[in-house]
This record gives sequence, C-alpha cells and structure tokens, in this order.
Amino acid sequence: MKKLSLIFLMSILFFNANSQVIELTPTYGYQFGAKLGYGPNYLKIQDSGQFGITLGVETYSGLMAEFTYINMSSELRIKDFVFAPFESRLADLNIDWFLIGATRYFKEGKVKPFAGAGLGLVVVSPKNENLEILSNGLSSTTKFAFNFKAGVNIMVSEVVGFKLQGDLFFPVNWAGVYVGPGGASISTGSTVILGGFSGGLVFRIDKN
Repeated sequence: MKKLSLIFLMSILFFNANSQVIELTPTYGYQFGAKLGYGPNYLKIQDSGQFGITLGVETYSGLMAEFTYINMSSELRIKDFVFAPFESRLADLNIDWFLIGATRYFKEGKVKPFAGAGLGLVVVSPKNENLEILSNGLSSTTKFAFNFKAGVNIMVSEVVGFKLQGDLFFPVNWAGVYVGPGGASISTGSTVILGGFSGGLVFRIDKN
C-alpha cells in the first residue's frame, strides 16, 4: 500500500510539473460512526478521530488536483441475538484512505469556499479481535472508495491559512465478518456512509 500511495503522489506531481501553486494541508477531525444492520441485529463502527494530509497542485485557476491520505482508528461492535445478545466489542479497526481527487474554489480572496470529490481505495485492518465471539481472526480488506467534501479556507496571509471542512466517505460494498464457534458468516453487502468534520492548516506556495 505504501507503493500505491507513492504512485498516486508521483502521478500528480508528474502531470502538474508546471503548476505554479502547491497546497499542503495537514488536518485533524471527528468521524461519525455507522451501523450496518442485518435483520434485527447489527454491526457498528464507533465514532472516532481522524487525521490526514492533502497535497494539492493547481491545474487551472481555482482548480486543484489532489492526493489525500486519511487515517481513522475505530472499534467494531456487534449485537447479535445468537452470538452476542448484548452489544459487545468485536475488534479494533485501523482504516486507511488513499484518494485522488479535485477541489474547486468558488472565489479568490482571504475567504475561499470550496467543494471537492475523490476516488481511490480504503484499507480496513482489524486487530485485537474478541476471540470469545469470533471463530477466527478477521483479515484485512481493501475496497474501492470515494468521497465528497465541502468547506472553506480562511487565509491569514498569502502563505498560511485555516481549513474547515465536512466530509462524506463511501467504502464500496463493505465486507462481512465470521463469528461464532460454527463459523457462521455475517455480510452487509451494502455501501457504508461515514461522515465527519475536520480542520487544519493550509500552507500555500505560489511560485509566481
């Protein structure tokens, strides 16, 4: 996966070698969880923090091509009338997003509202599984994913500013899990929507 992120990064830099504007934005935020129902039971991804970094290069005036990496550390919980009649921790989750996308600024100036979208991969890595419920340990999964975002940059100088944004993340076809001594399977077979808010610093380099 490190090789994949490096390829994404190099592709942006290669196709935009003549760009005059570069933005680097580290962020931290809060991510809402999601509940995945199957009949009267459910799996639940807990709310969590998130941190990330975005590298953007200007392709046209006000249009940024971007590579984004975001990490979330959460917890997967289960309520199942057979295996776990009371909501219980199933495993810890490490969730890594690798996205290539674009952001459009709607006006220039110190206050710059924007909207954007991206497409890429999400890697979900379980750890510290609850083996009292699970028949076997969970394996990592990689899924296609996309995201949407909107917010505002508030520039305090030509070089540094603050970013506030809201995010929606869509891992396509969330994977199921196996629980219980008999190895019974649970699969949601649907797309999960994770939403949240984040903020960070914007470092803007204009080579003009």
